[in-house]
Amino acid sequence: MEKYSYRNKLAVVTGASSGIGKAYVKELASKGCHVVLAARSKDRLDAMAKEINLQYGVEAYALACDLSKTNAPRQLAEQISQLGLSVDILINNAGVGTYGRFEEIDPEREQEEIILNTAALVDLTHRLLPDMLRRKDGVIVNVASMAAFMPCAYSSVYGATKAFVLSFSEALWAETRRRGVRVLALCPGATDTGFFEAVGSEEMAAGQKLSTPEKVVLAGFRGIDQGHSYIIDGRNNFFMAHMIRFFSRRRVALIMERMSKPKKHC
Repeated sequence: MEKYSYRNKLAVVTGASSGIGKAYVKELASKGCHVVLAARSKDRLDAMAKEINLQYGVEAYALACDLSKTNAPRQLAEQISQLGLSVDILINNAGVGTYGRFEEIDPEREQEEIILNTAALVDLTHRLLPDMLRRKDGVIVNVASMAAFMPCAYSSVYGATKAFVLSFSEALWAETRRRGVRVLALCPGATDTGFFEAVGSEEMAAGQKLSTPEKVVLAGFRGIDQGHSYIIDGRNNFFMAHMIRFFSRRRVALIMERMSKPKKHC
């Protein structure tokens, strides 16, 4: 498969203000790609868009939105349309996690987690994919996780949402692979993004060595160029994700419970 050309294309990146999203914005811009930055913080996005424009000479649009809210994907798509923009690349990166015993986690926060990690991703894909298919050209990267490959005790909802993202992406890859659109589930392991600070515990990393957002993003570009339906960042993560096939699902769930158990419950 030929390498995808990003020059003079337009990419929408959700969760663009930090971590993997920010790294994606910079790497896309360095390839000559114009970018739409979507996240909650308007001030941060405006400053970042100005920086991207000055540093890389591409157009950068800052569109503040909270994709955990109903109708936010529709509103974002409408804003993009009102600017007269045609989207070639969608990076569905926005996501949150929760950690702890299920019954102790705020149920409203977990409902927002489900909406942001799954429903918003599907909705935004629905709104932007048809034009890509009409042009027979496009890229969709859905950021999943190593958590997609195994049941994740103490982050059960997060793991389930990422399993959804992986399954959805692989199915969409199969549907679109002969119609000019490349779809990829990008599956990082623990990454130094501030994610665990937002969750409120480093224990969710289960002792994994942290990768960098830049390394994760490079894996994503490699996966697109090679035509993969998914790609796992890091050799150790790859082996771990596939090694669990040799164990029963019950055994894997028990192993993950022991690795992930909060210290206060040990």
